[in-house]
Amino acid sequence: MDDLLRCCYGFGFGASKTFALFSIFLLISITNAAFNNLTTIPFNQGYSPLFGDGNLVRSPNGKGVRLLLDRFTGSGFISSNLYKHGFFSANIKLPSDYTAGICVAFYTSNGDVFEKSHDELDFEFLGNLEGKPWRFQTNLYGNGSTNRGREERYRLWFDPSKEFHRYSILWTANKTIFYIDEVPIREVVKNDAMGGDYPSKPMSLYTTIWDASNWATSGGRYKVNYKYAPFVAEFKDLVLEGCPTDPIEQVSAADACAEKDAYLDSQDYAIMTRKRRQAMRWFRQRFMYYSYCYDTLRYPVPPPECVISRVEKQRFKDTGRLRFGGSHHKQSRQSKRRSRIPISSSASNSNM
Repeated sequence: MDDLLRCCYGFGFGASKTFALFSIFLLISITNAAFNNLTTIPFNQGYSPLFGDGNLVRSPNGKGVRLLLDRFTGSGFISSNLYKHGFFSANIKLPSDYTAGICVAFYTSNGDVFEKSHDELDFEFLGNLEGKPWRFQTNLYGNGSTNRGREERYRLWFDPSKEFHRYSILWTANKTIFYIDEVPIREVVKNDAMGGDYPSKPMSLYTTIWDASNWATSGGRYKVNYKYAPFVAEFKDLVLEGCPTDPIEQVSAADACAEKDAYLDSQDYAIMTRKRRQAMRWFRQRFMYYSYCYDTLRYPVPPPECVISRVEKQRFKDTGRLRFGGSHHKQSRQSKRRSRIPISSSASNSNM
């Protein structure tokens, strides 16, 4: 409790809000043991280096990895298999001090297999100025729908560089839930109107750290400062719970993965209880500062999965950004997908 109180006060919470925030997350932690019994796998059993050579450092016990970004290159890793639905999770500690311009991404994608019709589910951590709350976004793409990005942006209620926190993506045939620790922060429920906009093809899990100076922090206002390099993101207690699938054999995959899909749907983390919905509503009311569902400039008609709350809508401008409660710099509404895997070190450096 003391750690949470210190963290909340450090980020500018008053006593009453701090106590209420602590109460809701304590309620979740007491009543939910779903994340205490996850099956983790060693790095070598489930993942392969993606890029960065020496900037990917495996832990001595083989259960974790450190990703480094320096002025020459970032780094990343990828799951050894593609999965047709799954639960993807890791304990992550983000870089500390001045990290503006850095993007640390934990996401699923099949862009290397389906270049023009890829699916994707994202956690993207957007760097910060020292002493300021970290900001991050989640996103969802289906069938190459990059012109219909589904970004939501948030602040964190803790400093993610001080200790490890668990970040998780549950992806099933019917819904997607993003978790931080045991708190659901976003749920997307598939409906018929979404069509191919709901991710449906097998995806790999990716994790990367890279220089995103041109957009990540305050819309590109603050750049990476390599005086503070190397920047280090740490990952451990990795979870890959899904059905390994050949992306080309789509027809047989449905039958082959039926048992695993049923298993995922039956797990406690797939069930949105009343307490979880209460915690998710609390988080979104306090920490979400942009939602595509309320961005009427981009979407005069909200995308079909959006559930519009009249009370919540009053908090946002037509841009989907908060009317009150903080300065949020104008972001480009450019819909082109931003790659998180540099083609080469020289290509990456050309954007610095």
